[in-house]
Amino acid sequence: MATDERRTLAVIRSLGVLRAADLEERGIPRRRLYALLQKGKVARQARGVYAASNHAPTADHALAQVATRVPSGVICLLTALRFHELTTQAPAEVWIALPEKGRKPRLDYPRLGVVRFSGAALTKGIETHRIEGVAVPVYSAAKTVADCFKYRNKVGIDVAVEALRDFSRRHRGGLSSCYRRSAPASSRGPS
Repeated sequence: MATDERRTLAVIRSLGVLRAADLEERGIPRRRLYALLQKGKVARQARGVYAASNHAPTADHALAQVATRVPSGVICLLTALRFHELTTQAPAEVWIALPEKGRKPRLDYPRLGVVRFSGAALTKGIETHRIEGVAVPVYSAAKTVADCFKYRNKVGIDVAVEALRDFSRRHRGGLSSCYRRSAPASSRGPS
């Protein structure tokens, strides 16, 4: 039993933030997770989300939790700006993009801001970053800046302009790069 426990803890540490289903995919039964939870070797982070008790959360811990609980969501708008260090704003919620007809998840923590995207607006410009062992989908910096102008009524025009300025300072071709990445293919000129 001790070797099973050590093996399970090693898997939990490698995954970082996880769901019981993540362990089942690796052939580890839920009861082993719950036994480790009772022994205090695993901690419940949020409803359905677990981590090793000695897990040291990073500044982006909330993003790992959201990606674990809402696999169809993509980090966007203010949260993506903050992730890419393109704003001084500290959003009170984690902003995610969901498919138009996707069900809005209910989380205890963190609070969510939800926008609906469809087609290419939902699927293009996604980068996957590893945060605390979790694959977190985040829109690219250029797409995020363009989306902030599109959703300026939600984020504020001043935030969108600040993000564009910061993006232009960091990336050559700032505005044209944003346009190329956000414009529909049919409206693009010759490349």
